[in-house]
Amino acid sequence: MKPAAFDYAQPDTLGEALALMAKKGEAARICAGGQSLAAMMNMRLATPEVLIDIAGLAELQTIDIANGAIEVGAGVTQAELLAWPKLAEFQPLLAQLLPWVGHYQTRARGTVCGSLAHSDPSSELPLALALLGGDVFVRSQRGHRIINAEDFQVGMMATALEADEMIVAARFPLARPATASAFEEVAQRHGDFAIVAVGAVGNKDGVRLGVGGVADTPGVVDLTWPVADAALNDFAWSLGGADDQHATARYRRELVRRIGRRVIDEVHNALP
Repeated sequence: MKPAAFDYAQPDTLGEALALMAKKGEAARICAGGQSLAAMMNMRLATPEVLIDIAGLAELQTIDIANGAIEVGAGVTQAELLAWPKLAEFQPLLAQLLPWVGHYQTRARGTVCGSLAHSDPSSELPLALALLGGDVFVRSQRGHRIINAEDFQVGMMATALEADEMIVAARFPLARPATASAFEEVAQRHGDFAIVAVGAVGNKDGVRLGVGGVADTPGVVDLTWPVADAALNDFAWSLGGADDQHATARYRRELVRRIGRRVIDEVHNALP
């Protein structure tokens, strides 16, 4: 299939992009990498009247350390963040997780913030934002606001963004001293959307476990050492889930229990 007819805009500044968003509202869609949006447009699941391409805005192509977090601009691709020399030092979980995001070719075009805005429940980056307790910096002509992960991801492919707003940066907290992290997922093929993805970050007091691919939004739970199998089982059931063409809810629960145990043990064994 081919997309419905649409207008294409390539603003020279962020201000111009925000002005277009204010004018067009729900009829406009932001595009940076287009790896998810283009497919939805081809299937006519998304039919914007105007596509606003922000990929060329230099002010959105930055990776900085600010206020105890890695701040990733809306134009930064997944490959650029993965290649950032300081990533493994400042946030090991992202360095462990990013190689699982799509394929080499899609990471070269897909953006970090675009994945968050798409908010697919099987996507790894929304899981990372929730697990790390990150947030997004959002702008419109009306002003700006900071939305934490829990409030930003409101449902399957649904966020708290207003029609005239766009993400300008995502912020992932820096790893704290004396912590360890681990990530693993199961998919039909490496690079496909996860059937179940599990990440963990821990310290001497306990571990925070995050799961994607089961519920409509990532599920997160804080557990203390030692983590009993019963606690993992309770968490797996709390996520709900449903049967689909990829897996049954029962299979997903079993993956949460099994992968959850592996990443928890990996974190525990890696702690200083």
